[in-house]
Amino acid sequence: MENADVFLGLHDFLERMRQPSAADFVKSIKSFIVSFTNNAPDPEGDSAAVQDFFARMEIDFRAHPLWAGCSEEELDSAGEGLEKYVMTKLFPRVFASLPDDVKLDEQLYEKMALVQQFIRPENLDIKPTFQNETSWLLAQKELQKINMYKAPRDKLVCILNCCKVINNLLMNASVASNENPPGADEFLPVLIYVTLKANPPQLHSNLLYIQRYRRQSRLVGEASYFFTNMLSVESFISNIDANAISLDESEYDKNMETARALLSGLSTDLDGQYTQSSPFAGYVHRSESMETRHQPPNANKDPAAQSKSSETKSRGKKIPNAKDNSPYSKIPSLSDLENKGAAVLVNNDQAGQVFQEYPYLFVNVGDLTINDVEDLLNNYKQLAFKYVCLSKGLGVTAPSLPYNLHTEFHQHTETAKQQERSRAVEQNDETSDDTDKKDDGLKEPFIDVENLESRLSQDRAAAPQSGSHEESSQ
Repeated sequence: MENADVFLGLHDFLERMRQPSAADFVKSIKSFIVSFTNNAPDPEGDSAAVQDFFARMEIDFRAHPLWAGCSEEELDSAGEGLEKYVMTKLFPRVFASLPDDVKLDEQLYEKMALVQQFIRPENLDIKPTFQNETSWLLAQKELQKINMYKAPRDKLVCILNCCKVINNLLMNASVASNENPPGADEFLPVLIYVTLKANPPQLHSNLLYIQRYRRQSRLVGEASYFFTNMLSVESFISNIDANAISLDESEYDKNMETARALLSGLSTDLDGQYTQSSPFAGYVHRSESMETRHQPPNANKDPAAQSKSSETKSRGKKIPNAKDNSPYSKIPSLSDLENKGAAVLVNNDQAGQVFQEYPYLFVNVGDLTINDVEDLLNNYKQLAFKYVCLSKGLGVTAPSLPYNLHTEFHQHTETAKQQERSRAVEQNDETSDDTDKKDDGLKEPFIDVENLESRLSQDRAAAPQSGSHEESSQ
């Protein structure tokens, strides 16, 4: 079922609930939500109560005049609308409601954060024929959307889409290499790898939530198969050890310690330079350690202890000079990255093609339909989530999301111009004694904003007006 169909199903359900003849339904739904939220959390009892309520309501729908003459598809759509409405209301009460679940979420997330630093496809016995990490990013992206939704069905769709991307890639690879069609032995290791790399927060709670509150009559067939595989993935990762990923015990322990030091910012290599052969090459230290976030507020407040600790560290570590330490002197802010990107973009002859991935960028208000609303809202949520995560990762305050593309674009390009001028002046000062040799390097790059906007306008006709993302409800 397409995403737009589910949105229309909820819309149709709510419209029917506004009819005077639906007053009893409305009363029953509101009464159930109120009584449910007033009870103490009991996952098993809560799940049984919700499943029983959905079953009774769907039976009542079939016998009510509001759905007289409706097809099975329309009745299923009403059931989906009911589930989406009720579970959205109950979400704060039932999702990750127990401390034990929250703890397991944190443990699983931190373990994946460590293992993903050194895991390779070979560690999971994935054949070279089926290795395609670039395309696997698409599957990771689908799985990472899971926390954007509250309804069990929507969360399940994120898992199904992830699995379908993997399955299609494996099928294509097998055809291209004349291999036998891939089975569970090929599919599951790739799903494990993709999940480790995606590392979606609260994975344990998300799976429990789907298991408990997705209508059991709809958790069948393909949906049941892929969901069961994801449960197996969680179990595998929770119990992962050296043998599970084809490593020696000592090598596994060493990699875990290095990953832990890397993520906590306590690596003994203060310059953050890893050898090319190291699985950690290319990573840099994080300013905030995972351990620090979980320490109590008054931890390590003893001045004597801090002084002793600092003295011990200073004796054992190499003190980098100013040049070596320069990569750590300033973390680029969001604005720095945006301005750099704008400078690259305006000098790109194919800039219009870059924006063709974002069809709504070229759409006017009058071109939008009601079917576009949910897609736009989901895109906005994903943009906001990634934007804030990026700012947190950089350790800077997240500025407001751009509200006007034209204004933002001019701001970035103007800033980029100023930065290029400043760099040119600095280079001129540094090379004033050798002007003849480096004169060509001081020329200011020309940022043609009008030309870029003209190219973007020319590409409007080639850009799709809207996009739909098929999502299976099964």
